[in-house]
Amino acid sequence: MGRAFEYRKASKLARWDKMAKQFSRIGREIAMAVKEGGPNPESNPALRRCILNAKGVNMPKDNVERAIKKASGADAEVYEEISYEGYGPYGIAIFVECTTNNSTRTVANVRAIFNKHDGNLGKNGELTFLFDRKGIFTITESSIPISWDEFELEAIDGGAEEVEKNDGEVIITTAFEDFGSMNTKLEELKIDTQSATLERIPNTTKSLNLEQSHEILKMIEKFEDDDDVQNVFHNLEITEELAKSL
Repeated sequence: MGRAFEYRKASKLARWDKMAKQFSRIGREIAMAVKEGGPNPESNPALRRCILNAKGVNMPKDNVERAIKKASGADAEVYEEISYEGYGPYGIAIFVECTTNNSTRTVANVRAIFNKHDGNLGKNGELTFLFDRKGIFTITESSIPISWDEFELEAIDGGAEEVEKNDGEVIITTAFEDFGSMNTKLEELKIDTQSATLERIPNTTKSLNLEQSHEILKMIEKFEDDDDVQNVFHNLEITEELAKSL
């Protein structure tokens, strides 16, 4: 299996995601997409992707429509994307991606979490060499309308670096710059994605004992609980033993 697939599979076992947080994250993504490309998903690929991601986490259609309407209004909030990098205890690298309407508040909150958990906020670009930014597409194998061999060739044509399947789920990994072309390819094949995201996959992971790992996960949970935080990436190794202990 590919590195991105194994990392995501292990992380998924930890079951960190919370439904309310997912809805909030997608709502902000919708706001950004509408601001940049308008409220019509037919002419706005980014918004179409947001809607598909919303379906993937069972976000009600009414919630999605309200988010689009709110983002289209004259009094819509203006968000910007900001990322922060630093280290937690035991040298674990942590990358925090935020969408905020108040960067002063956001950086203060992020710094406070690093400090409270014996970590330190670093400079932007400090961790770039530790992570590869990848496009990750998740689809169901049953949604593929052509043979598997044909699909793999089409995926490679769309920019796929890896195509992995397991238990009916297919994960396609692309380079950052091929994210758009893969999205277009799947639309051409009339394949709905369960999710389409840009993620930071660590080049190597760091193993800690259970007690130390739980310290890191508590810190990550604090970041994820912050309303301005969209995603948290790290290089802690998530073993099945750790996932089962949560």
